[in-house]
Amino acid sequence: MEFQHLLQRVVQDNTTHAKWLNTLSFMENAGARKISKCEHPVSVTLIQLKHAAEEHRHAYYLKKQIGKIDSELCKTYENKELLAPTATRHYLHALDIKACRYLQQVFQLSQEELKFAAYLFVTYAIEVRADELYPVYQDILTQESSRIMVKSIILEEEGHLEEMINQLNEFSGDWKIHAENILNIEKELHHQWINAITKEVEELNYA
Repeated sequence: MEFQHLLQRVVQDNTTHAKWLNTLSFMENAGARKISKCEHPVSVTLIQLKHAAEEHRHAYYLKKQIGKIDSELCKTYENKELLAPTATRHYLHALDIKACRYLQQVFQLSQEELKFAAYLFVTYAIEVRADELYPVYQDILTQESSRIMVKSIILEEEGHLEEMINQLNEFSGDWKIHAENILNIEKELHHQWINAITKEVEELNYA
């Protein structure tokens, strides 16, 4: 199922829509936690702190949007309150592991250096994905005259992407070659995640 069509089906059902928002909130929160985990104990940068704070805020914002549907829905990140919970929990974790494995092979980094490199490349890949996902979602929300909005997230994610590119330029002159390989890893994991959500939405519609 094409992504736009999938989201159109998701927003038609309140419970499914709430789970979608909760799933996005979970992933923003997981991303924020991973950014914090990559921080150097002493040399953490201002931008890194900013990113972690803003990703946490996105998680909070998305969670709060659920209240516009039903304040009793999706109060936790339990499996029953997420879409495709296994694939959702696997997505970022697998991207992190596969990216670290690749970066270690090409750069031979120390543990702290690898953490920072993973922060740069994994965050870049996620920001590229966010730049595709959130505008499609917002277009559908606008079409449906929904009270839910993600425009503020779109603006911040665009800023994040620009900041990641600036940092990657400082990290390596040939970062684009390596970023392309990380993007290919992310693309496959994203494909698996969307397929799992599509399957669940189809099953819910036929239930």
